[in-house]
Amino acid sequence: MQKNIFVFAAVSVLLACLCKAMENAGTTAEGGTKMTIKVTSSAFDDQGLIPAKYTCQGQNISPPLQFQMGIEGTKSIALICDDPDAPIGTFVHWVLFNLPADTESLAENIPAADALKNGARQGKNDFGKTGYGGPCPPSGTHRYFFKVYVLDKTIDTSVVTNKKQLLEAMQGHILGQGQLMGKYKKN
Repeated sequence: MQKNIFVFAAVSVLLACLCKAMENAGTTAEGGTKMTIKVTSSAFDDQGLIPAKYTCQGQNISPPLQFQMGIEGTKSIALICDDPDAPIGTFVHWVLFNLPADTESLAENIPAADALKNGARQGKNDFGKTGYGGPCPPSGTHRYFFKVYVLDKTIDTSVVTNKKQLLEAMQGHILGQGQLMGKYKKN
């Protein structure tokens, strides 16, 4: 009987810890709840096929993106596009940050420059280039996640040049996030 009480108590504590961890996963470091951002594109639907125009088999230009904004305290917006299905592990296609807080869309064909006219910055992708590098899977159908992050700060450009550094700089400063996933397979 005492053994059953001990097991019940241990399971209860474990469940309480798990519930708290799950609750904290959706909050910022300051304790606020992260908001979900709706990310869309006029070029493809969520979980739909990315047109060849935006890939290595086409013009290899960035697709147009729209995102729902209006989160209080927004100082900047960041975007990461990556492919978790790459044979070598997650492959980064785009790192974009310090978009102005009032940005609600990105036109197609964002220039491949370190600094953009609106003050945004771009980091290196896993092709070793600055800016967007379109889908170019070696085989099979891959998924490409366009992840948008709303931040309560601007990112120090002297310490960020890639996805890993951007994720570290954003830690504890994400007010909201959302994603759009597109698929692509070479013809």
